[in-house]
Amino acid sequence: MKSNCTHQRLVYADEVNILGRSVHTVKKVAEALVVDSRENGLELNANMTKYMVTTRDQDARRSHSIKIDNSSFERVEQFRHLGTAITNQNYIQEEIKSRLKLGNVCCHSVQNVLSYSLLSKNIKIKVYRTVILSVVLCGCETWLLTLREERRLRVFENRVLRGIFGSKRDELTGEWRKLHNEELNDLYCLHIIVRVIKSRRMRLAGHVARMGERKGIYRVLLGKPEGKRPLGRPSLRWEDNIKLDLLEVKCGG
Repeated sequence: MKSNCTHQRLVYADEVNILGRSVHTVKKVAEALVVDSRENGLELNANMTKYMVTTRDQDARRSHSIKIDNSSFERVEQFRHLGTAITNQNYIQEEIKSRLKLGNVCCHSVQNVLSYSLLSKNIKIKVYRTVILSVVLCGCETWLLTLREERRLRVFENRVLRGIFGSKRDELTGEWRKLHNEELNDLYCLHIIVRVIKSRRMRLAGHVARMGERKGIYRVLLGKPEGKRPLGRPSLRWEDNIKLDLLEVKCGG
């Protein structure tokens, strides 16, 4: 990562992200990147290159493209970076929806294993935690959860657990029925999915807090954005989630 007061360049493998305070700044840095790439025998893929504007200004959201060296770069409202969906309004809900869809696909791919009667419940739980949860919770440390997202995650987990533990014969009617949520919680003694997310989120916050002021991510965590907030109720922040998590485990004041 290279940065100064006006822009940052985030480079990972063959992916390059340019962050700037204005479209003009991003364009200027991109032009320099194109020149440097050609000097090293590399070419910029114009079809795979997009740009996004994050602002509350409605006029600035008008769609237009950037032209650099006879190539036109399309403006988008969201894109994926390292498997994570990033939107121009910073809505983490889209990323959670995407992760749950991938979790459903993963669950379907191992459905024969989860429904195999000769396998023990413990093995099926390990498959769920190592195969399915690893897909769903990728990057969950940065998620900002509301009650709606927490409910979606619990519904997903309960659906998978019902497939693992199967149905139960009702003592009164003698008919087979689905397990209730309380019964699933008793059978699945490990941490539920929301608690796993909160634990990982607090671990990341503690890790960043120990980095010190020389690290950019530390300054982002403790920094205060410039300007005024819009009118109305303030949006829930990731920092607010961390404070609520600490209060939950009685570690915050």
